[in-house]
Amino acid sequence: QVQLVESGGGLVQAGGSLRLSCAASGRTFSTYTMAWFRQAAGKEREFVAASNTYYANFMKGRFTISRDNAKNTVYLQMNSLKPEDTAVYYCAAAESPVVTSRPSRYDYWGRGTQVTVSS
Repeated sequence: QVQLVESGGGLVQAGGSLRLSCAASGRTFSTYTMAWFRQAAGKEREFVAASNTYYANFMKGRFTISRDNAKNTVYLQMNSLKPEDTAVYYCAAAESPVVTSRPSRYDYWGRGTQVTVSS
């Protein structure tokens, strides 16, 4: 069982940056595929990025996912934020080593952290 806790969300102006963190419990963190998803109000959950270098097309180099296995933490650095990036951002972990953008393939989820980008 893995527990995931996101942090780092908040309110930022367009063009600004945020770094999200996701702390994971468990002794086998390094074996999990980690990912970030987001869900805007009234929309479906969408894929953002997965470790280590798999990104959704919409990001166009603005976001970077990284992980520190020694700290059991995965990060999402978000730059050049836009109002359309406003959403709840979720961290997810999969026991499978296959990197995927499909939410159904992830076994564990955090509760999310709100990111709001003002224009």
